[in-house]
Amino acid sequence: MLIFGVLTGNVLGFARVAVTAYLLGTHSRADSLAVAMGPLDTFNNMLLNSMIFAFVPMLTACKGEARTALLMKLSRLFTWVFGAISAVVILSAPWLMRALAPGLDPQYFPQAVMTLRILSLSTVAAGSGAIYCALLYTGRRFAPTAFNQAAINAFTIIAALGLFRMLGVYALAIGYTAGTWAQLGVVWYAARRPLKTASLPECHIHWSEILRKPAFFVVYASGLALNITFTRAYATHAGPGMAAALDYCMRGVGVPMALLVSPVSNSLLPEIARLRSLFRMREAFRLIDRTVALAALIAVAGCTFALLFRHPAVAIFFQRGSFTMESTTLVSAVFLGLGPSLVGWSLLEITSRSLFALDRPWPPVIAAMIPLLFNICLTLRLHSFQPELVGLGSSLGLMLGFVVLFVMAHLNRKVWMEQA
Repeated sequence: MLIFGVLTGNVLGFARVAVTAYLLGTHSRADSLAVAMGPLDTFNNMLLNSMIFAFVPMLTACKGEARTALLMKLSRLFTWVFGAISAVVILSAPWLMRALAPGLDPQYFPQAVMTLRILSLSTVAAGSGAIYCALLYTGRRFAPTAFNQAAINAFTIIAALGLFRMLGVYALAIGYTAGTWAQLGVVWYAARRPLKTASLPECHIHWSEILRKPAFFVVYASGLALNITFTRAYATHAGPGMAAALDYCMRGVGVPMALLVSPVSNSLLPEIARLRSLFRMREAFRLIDRTVALAALIAVAGCTFALLFRHPAVAIFFQRGSFTMESTTLVSAVFLGLGPSLVGWSLLEITSRSLFALDRPWPPVIAAMIPLLFNICLTLRLHSFQPELVGLGSSLGLMLGFVVLFVMAHLNRKVWMEQA
């Protein structure tokens, strides 16, 4: 069910990007959507993964009414946190957009700001829903959570097709936000329906400890997110349509990575945690090695195929409506630099999530900073606006981050087994 849900979500994701390409092409108004939706979508996914990795072990350690009490405390606390984040984004949207899109055409800057404000309302739903996803993962109930991206993409497509003539770019932002609230309703019902919330015992875990739990994964995920965010911001200086082209390419990277990383990591996390609880560290490391080796073979083969056939693939999926032959040429050129990020990114994610499951958060956090730093240094050093080079720093940085993490994990493996 999990694999089917991820597959459905990514197929609809392709359809969402195809609809966006048809309506907007690689015009500056497509840039205004990309620079607002890209960072918010990444941030919402970061919240989902952070909540799951932080609170699945904590909820697993509780039983019965104690687990329900903890869930209610998590829900109350983080609803306020996510609401505050949305409010801050709404109020500071003009300043945030200047950082996210410094080279955006001034004519489309107000449109980007309003789009960001609409999308910020999705953060409350995405973050709150992540708490219920963590509970469902604890009970290995993957079906309600499997169609998270599918719901978001479906609502975005419906709103784009139905409201674009009336609302323009805002139609896609409204559809995305509505999709996150619809998915919140699904996981809320699935998680809360079997629970008895009357006369619960008090949860004695202090709120400060709860807030610290996702800190490591938030820092880790932020490092990876900022790597792409910097690339997108730099792309706005390279001319109209470049930021949109980068986002279209991200779909070509994101779909195979989601199909590879999400099912593997979500099934690997409970098994590694179980082996760790039984002090069978050698078996856990052996499982990680086999998984990374298999993922490397799949990622390299998939990346090679995508690079070889990038131009006809872009034409088949996107070249219609406002997406012209020139748009196909631009996106294909950008993908040549960004496409290889599939290999480093997927291997870095699988290895990092495995180490989080082993309660070894520092190596992934350190490794997540390397792609961003390398990307900034190389991109500013080259200072090139050629489409083929816009994503090169991101791709090479992710590969370097994985290599550093792999080396750190193997150098510390003996010490970790002795400590266990």
